[in-house]
Amino acid sequence: MTTLADPVPGGRPGDVERATALSGELSGRGVHGVVLAYVDTAGIGRVKTVPTARLASAAAWGVGMSPVFDTFLANDSIVTTDVLGSPDGDLRLYPDLDQLVVLAGQPGWAWAPVDRITQDGERHPGCTRTLLRRIVTEAAEHHGLAFRAAIEIEWTVARGDAPGDTFTPAATGPAYGAARQVELGDYTADLLAACAAQGIDVEQVHPEYAAGQFEISVGAVDPVAAADRSVLVRQTVRAVAQRHGLRVSFAPAVVGQGVGNGGHVHLSAWRDGVNLHSGGEGWYGMTAEAESFTAGLLAHLPGLTAVTAPSPASYLRLRPSQWAGVFTAWGRETRETALRVITGTAGLRDQAANLEIKPVDLAANPYLAIGSLIAAGLDGLTSSAALPGETTGDPARLAEAEAAARGVRRLPVSLQEAVEEFRADEPLRAALGPVLADAVIAVRRGELASVAGLDDDQVAAAYRWKY
Repeated sequence: MTTLADPVPGGRPGDVERATALSGELSGRGVHGVVLAYVDTAGIGRVKTVPTARLASAAAWGVGMSPVFDTFLANDSIVTTDVLGSPDGDLRLYPDLDQLVVLAGQPGWAWAPVDRITQDGERHPGCTRTLLRRIVTEAAEHHGLAFRAAIEIEWTVARGDAPGDTFTPAATGPAYGAARQVELGDYTADLLAACAAQGIDVEQVHPEYAAGQFEISVGAVDPVAAADRSVLVRQTVRAVAQRHGLRVSFAPAVVGQGVGNGGHVHLSAWRDGVNLHSGGEGWYGMTAEAESFTAGLLAHLPGLTAVTAPSPASYLRLRPSQWAGVFTAWGRETRETALRVITGTAGLRDQAANLEIKPVDLAANPYLAIGSLIAAGLDGLTSSAALPGETTGDPARLAEAEAAARGVRRLPVSLQEAVEEFRADEPLRAALGPVLADAVIAVRRGELASVAGLDDDQVAAAYRWKY
């Protein structure tokens, strides 16, 4: 007879026992259910939930979920590839108990990210959490590298009583203004309290540039945990807002014109506890390997935008001279270049130095985005790619000849262009694998078809409340 504690495909040794103990602990804390969370190819967070008493069963056997979600669009339409998108088959969602958190913003609930595994116990090739873990593992095995990452989260806060799907900012104070902080001070204080209760080390939370816009920055951790944390923080931002009668959007563009919401990625490479972006003899203390890693990112940025800026609405945000980083250029603390080299304050540089990748928004699947960025950087490191000269100021003002000499080019101006760049980037597609790469192309084309003929305001409206 098979019992709950017997080893099963997809489970980890000891998980059933841990889940049984956790179930009792959670019940004692008034937790009634557990959210099992992942992110699909379109960047939409999808979930299943189980009663707390069923957590041990979920750890042993997983929870069923159709693989069709790999080809869902943001509007819940479905496209297909040669492998994905049919009604056939099933996957199992296995919770990562190491990352399970009691949700302070949603009393009665806990949350855990999942790995998606086939019914035969194999890693599903469309599971982006598995992809990111594989890329990180290969970097450690082949290059002796570890990474630290963090994702900035920008969002706009709207009045919850606004009619229909319209957007009415919940704060009217000026950009970065004290007035705006006061207007939503109770909300952001509760948000900080919820993050602290969930073990999230928040570095900053503050008003941003656009109407009703805020940003929260968290500490850097290993890449898989950083992507998990991005999903958890957004769950918390949304839940706390709802308890205050507010509505939030993480969409790249909430309106057709103006500054949108970014999801800048901070990334640094380390070996044996030493930060490769500090203490070297290259640009601003970078080691030769860090320079080649940065050069690899620059070279692959056009194709990467299909992953990091995956929505038609992303290109309403990616406009010159709006600090969105729309040129293949890098610079120290230059907020208009796609790659901003951050050296950190004197005395902290060995810990703080990192790269900020700016053409990223929160329509992106964070596991897919970070994994693709690391893969691009590793491609440059493997080939010892040379880092071109630094750009200062606004790259949009460079003369054409000077831009060409530095290899500075405009990133794709539409999702269609980004898809074509991705299709042409063989190393990037190879890093994702054929199943996932084909899903990216199919989903992006599906998004394009869904907004064909719409103007900028209509595109923004179509995605305003999807993310």
